[in-house]
Amino acid sequence: MIRLTLFALFAAVSALSAKEPALVSDPKFAAIPQAMQKFVEDGSLSGSVTLLAREGKVLSFEAVGLADIATKKPMERDSVFWIASMTKPITALGVMMLQEEGKLSIDDPIEKHLPEFKGQLMIREKTGEQTVLVKPSRPVTIKDLLTHTSGLVSNSPLDGEALDVLSLKEAVITYALSPLQFEPGSKWSYCNPGINTLGRLIEVASGQDYAEFMEKRIFKPLGMRHTTFWPDKKELSSLATSYKPSSDGKSLEPVGIRYLTPPYSNKKRAPLAAGGLFSTAEDLLRLYQMILDGGVIGKKRLISAETLQLMATNHTGEMKAGFADGMGMGLGFQVVRQPTGVTAMLSPGTFGHGGAHGTQGWIDPTTKTIYIMLIQRTGLKPTGDASPMRQAFQEAAAAAMK
Repeated sequence: MIRLTLFALFAAVSALSAKEPALVSDPKFAAIPQAMQKFVEDGSLSGSVTLLAREGKVLSFEAVGLADIATKKPMERDSVFWIASMTKPITALGVMMLQEEGKLSIDDPIEKHLPEFKGQLMIREKTGEQTVLVKPSRPVTIKDLLTHTSGLVSNSPLDGEALDVLSLKEAVITYALSPLQFEPGSKWSYCNPGINTLGRLIEVASGQDYAEFMEKRIFKPLGMRHTTFWPDKKELSSLATSYKPSSDGKSLEPVGIRYLTPPYSNKKRAPLAAGGLFSTAEDLLRLYQMILDGGVIGKKRLISAETLQLMATNHTGEMKAGFADGMGMGLGFQVVRQPTGVTAMLSPGTFGHGGAHGTQGWIDPTTKTIYIMLIQRTGLKPTGDASPMRQAFQEAAAAAMK
């Protein structure tokens, strides 16, 4: 993989945005890698890649620490990361493209497109070994899937440690055969099967395999060259190793990528719409800059600004949502309702998503700021979305931009 210089990155992004990104060289942004380096020094992280951009200008783009501790391989700005659930809003983007084309509506019951969901029942109560099933007051809609309010089962009955053994079509059938856990729309409950069902909806509505649709409609137009469900040999050579704390908490131990079956390049693995993507900071910047630019890449429009606004709007009201305080749920994106704690430095309406191994990507539409933090660490407390690493990165970034 070619190691990008900052200049090359600016040139790449300039082709995407109407605003020419400029090199900002200011020593105050050194506080960002310094903040991340502290976590490397205390053994909390092997390394990190952080990227901060505002109004089309890349303010900071830094790699610190190691991509692999055993081999002492340094972390690089183009290191590849499993971005896990950061896949979810990208899947949602595909769904919304199809809505714009009239191939589906987010208000459609999913049974309109996936008949296996017709007649799905709901658990009313469970007493010992007895389960009482009833008909829900209404069917599950596509919007319910996008907002994690569907009531779908939290895991396929056939899931083991790996979730990529069944195809999307096969996995979705098992979700449909499982009873709903609660009334659709009545509460927020994080649901990987719901997003995988969106992947299957994309296949049915578009007539293309989900991964093929994502590549042709999103990754290729944006020049996201290293965003894939199946990293190739070169990308695997740049893959940052995932770590967990040792039992005594004094060191880090390598851990396999959660839910995925090695080898990760094996295209027989299902492309998980809920969390199967690998990517880089540069690729994510391209995606987020397109979103900030209202759906335009160069002279081509991928999606309307109105649809992006709809995706970034809280659709769950005062419902408790997300894994940090003060959050709401948009369509695929989590949305900051009330900045507090780890989001205190962000504007209300900031939207984005995190991943299982600590990765984070957030867009502040008020200040036109993009925050990207890529790490590979499990067991973060209290959650990956509310990790001390995320807070330190965002605090250092916000302070430097004042």
